[in-house]
Amino acid sequence: MLEIICFGDSITARKEGNPSPILTHKLTSKMPNYEFINAGVSGNTTEQAMFRFNKDVLSKRPDAVTVLFGANDSATHKFVDLETFKRNISLFAKQVGPEKTILISPAPVDESLQPNRTNERMEQYAQAVQEVAEETGSYFIDFFHIFYSKPNYRDLLVGEKNDGLHFGEAGYELLSDLIVQKVEEMEIEDGFFKKLVDRLMRG
Repeated sequence: MLEIICFGDSITARKEGNPSPILTHKLTSKMPNYEFINAGVSGNTTEQAMFRFNKDVLSKRPDAVTVLFGANDSATHKFVDLETFKRNISLFAKQVGPEKTILISPAPVDESLQPNRTNERMEQYAQAVQEVAEETGSYFIDFFHIFYSKPNYRDLLVGEKNDGLHFGEAGYELLSDLIVQKVEEMEIEDGFFKKLVDRLMRG
């Protein structure tokens, strides 16, 4: 069974009423031949995540890693400047290996409920993630623009906390579907399917 680590902040870590983190729960139900490991820590910026990167990601030698940060780095009360954020995301991708890395841009927010975050700044961080993906050759999910383009995007942002940042099940359904699509793309392009079949054949 191939292992995919989901590395991120509270958007990755939240349970939203589920017994386990909802993102990896949904991914496991959609792709049962993979093991999805949740390595999200609430409140983390990329600077803080750097200190646990070796233990939570590299030491486990995963077959692939999703990287989703930006909600905290872009916030006025936790601010990590764009260049530092970009450098950190690039380091994550290069150390995992771009061919095994899925970089995901942060989601938009409901600004009426978020005094410390704006979509203008969130979009800048989303753009930085895309630039790193292009520069390193990593896979990329433009979660920000896909989410923001939905006519009802504010409704998708309603979760247990209803704070305009931590979205609920509908948002995770969208995110998990996008990750599934990207993993399927990796299966075709980078021999993931062959690796999976080889492991299944070995029992």
